[in-house]
Amino acid sequence: MGVGLQEIEQTISKIPDPEIPVITIKELGVLREVKKIKDKIVVTITPTYSGCPAMDRFQTDIQEQLAILNVKKYEIKMQYDPPWTTDWITENAKEKLKKFGIAPPAHKTYDKNILLGEKRLIGCPICNSNETELVSQFSSTACKAMYKCLSCLEPFEYFKCL
Repeated sequence: MGVGLQEIEQTISKIPDPEIPVITIKELGVLREVKKIKDKIVVTITPTYSGCPAMDRFQTDIQEQLAILNVKKYEIKMQYDPPWTTDWITENAKEKLKKFGIAPPAHKTYDKNILLGEKRLIGCPICNSNETELVSQFSSTACKAMYKCLSCLEPFEYFKCL
């Protein structure tokens, strides 16, 4: 293997999410770890939710990048515990989501105020208004909901807190 672990990790970290191509699997929090064990590269990923259709694509993209880097001995490990959470999405990725027209998660998954029933407003990523309403709990993917802005009247997706 001619490339170092750092180059392998940097390359894999740049793989875009196939459903939201403005963010990477690292920014999304799906890529958990890249390490070398003996003479094998082990890439650990965590699915965003059970049955996420993007996971097959993530694995294929990782395999393709490893092939380009001429890495022959590797393992792609699925880690289910701890389960993925939107808390793992980087702040930079949240800004990218907003610029892309998707409202980022509005709170931390384990926000005690939310657990006590406090409702958080979902801001419109287009005009920044908090005058929005839920249209559907599901959108183009199960991890997003569909909202409508009552100010600019534009529909938008919200990346649900999981």
